[in-house]
Amino acid sequence: MSKFLSAAASSVVALAIATAASAQTAPAAAPAAPPVTHGPAISGVCIFSSQRAVASSLVGKAVDARLKTIIQQVNAELNTERTGLDNEAKALDAKKGTLAQDALEQQAAALQVKANAWQRKGQLRQKEVEATEQKALNRVYQELDTPIRQVYQSQKCSLLLDRESVMLANPAMDITDAVVAALDARIKTLTFDRERLDQAPVAGALQPTNK
Repeated sequence: MSKFLSAAASSVVALAIATAASAQTAPAAAPAAPPVTHGPAISGVCIFSSQRAVASSLVGKAVDARLKTIIQQVNAELNTERTGLDNEAKALDAKKGTLAQDALEQQAAALQVKANAWQRKGQLRQKEVEATEQKALNRVYQELDTPIRQVYQSQKCSLLLDRESVMLANPAMDITDAVVAALDARIKTLTFDRERLDQAPVAGALQPTNK
C-alpha cells in the first residue's frame, strides 16, 4: 500500500524551488576578491544591473513576498491532501487480515486513482506557480523601461551596458541605484493571485499600486 504514495509524493512538494523571486540553493561562498583600483569613469558609458534593480526595488520585494505566500498556500493544500491519502492507505492496510482479497484490491485501486489525481494536481500547481512568477516579473521589467530611459537621458549616457555581462567596471558609471529610485517613485507593489492553468485567466490579475 505504501508504494504508490511514496511514488506520488516524490514529485510534488518540491514547489519551493519554483520562485524566484525565488528560493534556490545558494552556492558556497567564494573567497573574498582582492580590492580593485578602477580607472577613471568613461564619459557617456553607463552600467545597469536589471537583476539588482528588481531585487532591491519596492515592487520587486513585494513580488518576492507575494510569491512566497502563494507557494506556502499551495504546499499547505497539497500536504493536507497527502495526509488524507496517507491515512486512507494506513486504514486500508489495517484491513488486510479481515477484508476479502477482491474487496481489498478494489479499494486499493480506488485509492490509487486518488493518488494519481493528487500527483497531477501537484504538477499543475508547480506549473501555475512558475507561470505566476514569470508573469509578475515580466510586469516589473516592463515598468523598468521608462525609468531606465529617464536616467539614461538625465545622466547623459551614450552607451548602456548590462552589468551582468561586464566583469569589472568603475562604480561611478553604474546607474542602477538611480533607476531603482525612479522605479520606486513609479510603482511600489503589485497585487496578483496564482495563475490558473485549468481555467480561463481572470482579467486584471496584476494590479500595480503606488500607495
